[in-house]
Amino acid sequence: MTQDLSTRHERVGNLIRLPETQEEWDRYKLTDDQVEFFHENGFLSGIPVLDDAQVDVLLNELGELMNPSHPSHHLFYEFHSNESIDASRVLFHALGAWRITPGFHDILWHPAITVAASQLLGGSVRFWHDQLFCKPARHGGVVAWHQDYSYWTRTKPQAHLTCWLGLDDASRDNGCVQYIPGSHKWDLLPITGLSGDMVAVNEVLTADQKRAFDHPVSVELERGECAFHHCMTMHGSFQNDTDRPRRATVVNMFRDGVVSDSDEPPLEGVPPVRTGEKMAGQFFPLVYEPRK
Repeated sequence: MTQDLSTRHERVGNLIRLPETQEEWDRYKLTDDQVEFFHENGFLSGIPVLDDAQVDVLLNELGELMNPSHPSHHLFYEFHSNESIDASRVLFHALGAWRITPGFHDILWHPAITVAASQLLGGSVRFWHDQLFCKPARHGGVVAWHQDYSYWTRTKPQAHLTCWLGLDDASRDNGCVQYIPGSHKWDLLPITGLSGDMVAVNEVLTADQKRAFDHPVSVELERGECAFHHCMTMHGSFQNDTDRPRRATVVNMFRDGVVSDSDEPPLEGVPPVRTGEKMAGQFFPLVYEPRK
């Protein structure tokens, strides 16, 4: 039986190095202007995280993880070789890579992610769950417009944050993430599907909200860069028709103190956290505490 890395709440490999001095930690802090931009618009992009060699490590691990016959396949919370409802398109989507390989495990503790997350969330940071999103060349599928928290209402309050980290250059042409600025200030909308009709969300939008979609922001990133977005920010990504893949890993986090709002298992294969109890323990490690 292979080891379940969710039992390890520290780095297990050498993908990243943690700072040793306060000065080194401070180098990862966002500026006041960046924090203000996030709170005004609901997203922040262009944050450098990994160099090319580190990205290559994760891509090698990703190639192994995409094989349904991987010996640790049972540790995934979800695994979809193709989640697209369009048979001519492919969207690989999986949750739980952090439990399986050292690189995807250790990325949760990267200070470029955790320090910024603490600033944006306003406190100590716990890991929620990870995701892999891969669009192959020429026939990559869409991720339809949605708010992340619509899938996370089993926890409260809304103190969640997503870090979207590119493993390839992401552009408009190959299906980069797009955001609707200011949509994090909207009410929670019903789920209208994750991998089908891009505009299915129109069914639940007000007239003013529909007009906001006239000016989406395409977040183009170099591989190794990330974007952060608020759990209520409306976002999605279009198909990939180019000759290059668009692969990404996503780290979802929440502020320490978020509690369960359901007696059902929070993720497939994870024991229930009773309603009102704090989200913590083996599957929701504390990844950062602000230094005094």
